[in-house]
Amino acid sequence: MRVAFASEPAYPDRPNEDFIGATVDAVVLLDGASIPPGVTSACSHSVRWYSHTLGSTLLAEMTQSAGPLPELLAQDIKHVTSLHDFTCDLTHGGSPSATVIMLRQTADHLDWLVLGDSTLILDTGTPEPMVICDDRLEQVAAPHRAWLDSLRGGTPEHAEARREYVETLGQYRNRDGGFWVASTDPLAADQALTGTIPADQVPTAALLTDGAADAVSRYQLTTWRQLLDVLAQDGPDELIHQIREAERSDPRGELWPRSKAHDDASAVFCLV
Repeated sequence: MRVAFASEPAYPDRPNEDFIGATVDAVVLLDGASIPPGVTSACSHSVRWYSHTLGSTLLAEMTQSAGPLPELLAQDIKHVTSLHDFTCDLTHGGSPSATVIMLRQTADHLDWLVLGDSTLILDTGTPEPMVICDDRLEQVAAPHRAWLDSLRGGTPEHAEARREYVETLGQYRNRDGGFWVASTDPLAADQALTGTIPADQVPTAALLTDGAADAVSRYQLTTWRQLLDVLAQDGPDELIHQIREAERSDPRGELWPRSKAHDDASAVFCLV
């Protein structure tokens, strides 16, 4: 595979909690779940530490093993969790977490895995590409968003509503009937969406964190097919530029209600 990618933090003075790693036959993308001020955690590690540690471990594992992707993810979640030993209390929740996309080319096929609300696009040559996104978080979150969405961004009321919203969602994380992400429980890997497809049926693919997928799913700047065209013709940087322009035109979230004005945005484009 030939891989191009871009990643931009929500704000220049804040750490980017996304992670991208790639080799000639494997790509991994993680989106760390930001923890807003006021939400406490008994873990001493940052979200960036978690996404980058798990992401780099996954990429190394994917290049050394042909094992099933959920199995590799489970092993590496368990490994990273062991790094918390003697430093963190993981029994009270609030530990860092991340969405995961894994894409691996093996011989004549592509294996893929999606855990959480990041988006994988497989261009199969049809008018509409195959779009894979785990929407369980959205299903859980929708009933709890009304109060947050009714408030203007950048206000103390909005910040407090976001804190309450994140704490509420934490009650559904990695539980039956809720949503699943990589955190401290390796069993979450069993809940990932997975598949295999012949490589010659997929000339291009894209991996997007939700901050990049918002170009279609939130701001409706383009279609999924047109988004692939932007990545192919102008590159991932241009996609992120268009998203930032849209966000700057609506800084208070009045046109597009959202929990924060900007999000880390990462996009990967693969020529298979």
